[in-house]
Amino acid sequence: MNVFYLPDATEGMVSFPEEESKHCVKVLRMQAGDRFCVTDGKGSLFDGELVEAHPKRAVACLTNQRAGYDNKTFKLEIAIAPTKLNERTDWFLEKAPEIGIDKVQMFASDHSERRVANVERFRKVMIAAMKQSIKSKLPDIEDVMDYNKLVKQPFDGQKFIAWIDDDVTELLCDKYVKGQNALVLIGPEGDFSQEEVQLAKDNGFIPVSLGDARLRTETAAVVACHTINLINQMTRCNVC
Repeated sequence: MNVFYLPDATEGMVSFPEEESKHCVKVLRMQAGDRFCVTDGKGSLFDGELVEAHPKRAVACLTNQRAGYDNKTFKLEIAIAPTKLNERTDWFLEKAPEIGIDKVQMFASDHSERRVANVERFRKVMIAAMKQSIKSKLPDIEDVMDYNKLVKQPFDGQKFIAWIDDDVTELLCDKYVKGQNALVLIGPEGDFSQEEVQLAKDNGFIPVSLGDARLRTETAAVVACHTINLINQMTRCNVC
């Protein structure tokens, strides 16, 4: 099933923006009468039928507006330090929407190797992942924020900092309470400094482990994302 993204989608006749029109007509070679799915990125899916196959302004008829299967009762936010190689951050931003995430917050910390991020590039990666997995909600993504400011912001839910240390023995899946909003901090390649961990703890973050394996930044973020989603889909966490 081909899926297109139209933020202002409504039932009835609609026009696609040029980028989606080109993909529809030139890449997928769709013709009038072909059917597909549309997501508005805000929680709704639509059935679509192509009416006019124009490569710059394709016209479609949308029907059957419905809530997507990814609408849920809890919110998940992952705060992550951008990796030195953009491709590794791309990988996380491709997988997270497939698994389920509401917001990605970039941050810069003491050991960060990259302190800027191409948010528009990253947003395109997430849009593609949303369409591929037929999701109805596009996660928010925020530009790089200073770590000290990030940990002091209010958050309505449980707050965790994933930290590699011998004294951190409690697992994320043991501390997270099903149904609660969650914010998980994932550090850079050099991990968090002792001062940063203490600051997080002083602001209500719980240090947690993601398991015995030493994980790369982007892998740790995916593991945290999957853990929270899996717990919310199970009566009991049997994976820890």
